Amino acid sequence: MSTSTTSSTGTTTTAPGVNWARNYAFSAGTLHRPTTLDGLRAVVGSTARVRAVGTRHCFNDIADSPGDMVTLEALPVEVEADSAAGAVRVSSATSYGVLAQRLQDAGLALATMASLPHISVGGAVATATHGSGDRTQNLAAAVRAVELVTADGDVRRVQRGDGEFAGSVVALGSLGVVTHLELDVLPTYDVRQDVYSGLSFEAFTENFDAVTSAAYSVSVYTNWIGTDTTQVWLKTRTSDAAEAPAELFGAVRAGEPLHPLPEVDVRNATEQLGVPGPWHERLPHFRFSFAPSNGEELQVEYLVARENALAVVAALRELGPSIAPLLHMCEIRTVAADDLWLSGSHQRDSVAFHFTYKQRQAEVIAAIAEVEAALSGLDVRPHWGKLFAADAQRIASLYPRFDDARALVARHDPRRKFANAYTDRVGLTA
Repeated sequence: MSTSTTSSTGTTTTAPGVNWARNYAFSAGTLHRPTTLDGLRAVVGSTARVRAVGTRHCFNDIADSPGDMVTLEALPVEVEADSAAGAVRVSSATSYGVLAQRLQDAGLALATMASLPHISVGGAVATATHGSGDRTQNLAAAVRAVELVTADGDVRRVQRGDGEFAGSVVALGSLGVVTHLELDVLPTYDVRQDVYSGLSFEAFTENFDAVTSAAYSVSVYTNWIGTDTTQVWLKTRTSDAAEAPAELFGAVRAGEPLHPLPEVDVRNATEQLGVPGPWHERLPHFRFSFAPSNGEELQVEYLVARENALAVVAALRELGPSIAPLLHMCEIRTVAADDLWLSGSHQRDSVAFHFTYKQRQAEVIAAIAEVEAALSGLDVRPHWGKLFAADAQRIASLYPRFDDARALVARHDPRRKFANAYTDRVGLTA
């Protein structure tokens, strides 16, 4: 049974518990829950080793600590929009669902959202989480400035244009505890969503560029067996849209709402059938009003340079019979290049292959090794917050600025306050 204590600053402490999917139990001794910035600074300044945790939607040990953990979920939600500047300052523990509604109320929007709006802004940025779109960058690329509590408990701000900025946005929690982020925003817009079924792999590969550019945001779902993909989701800005075609390279537009996973209640999915709606109610796949189920799944994702995408498709189709029994579904998306040192799309337009596996961890770990071996010559970058097998040597070879990122962390955290087994294993702090 978990017990809780409260300090003189109002910070409560408990046992850290488990992650969202319940596939990882945190080993840190204590989880601190400060209610003020001063309380957070006191926690960070007084602990020898500490890591921040967000909504626990990571599937590995990235947020764990050999000492203590801290969550910002009890700090006030802050959303300060400036339409004239095209910016919003937001507290890092704020969910994208809350941020998006506040922006919509102010007539503003983000350029993209992840499939799940329940994740926190800070956690998504730290791991370079993304949505989809040939011309759309990941969530971290919208960051203008980062505010964080450093190893000595001070508050530091790094902004676009600073020499260390590109290494400070996607930093895996290794530079400090991020308290606020300033993001680019734009005027609000509406989106329609149409789903298609029956796109053959032949049509998909022969018309790959046309399929992925068919809308503002495109997702292709498959289980890697048979001759057809399962679904194609098109999210089109209404300002760009004519009537959605009845067919997409042989795939037929659905006449009823669909969920990516046939066994899951379609009411959890955002509205389809071409009904226009505000961006934040269409770009995610799942409604913010529905709490996500606690994790009967394990997630894995790889980002590959766009020119290698069809080679990845071919390799995964060959592996289909062996991995399909473990899969709920695989989603293929596109992401535009950025300049952030540890971003999965650093310096290359990318195609992301996201695997939602069943909760069978030992078998999934074996499948990960099999998939990574098959893709070893294609420079696939794993998503930092999901399961993967790549070691430090392999990881370093995938990022041109990895040595610079490692030096940046060593410069700002020489006593390894924010280091953990994960950051050592990927080579960022080892």
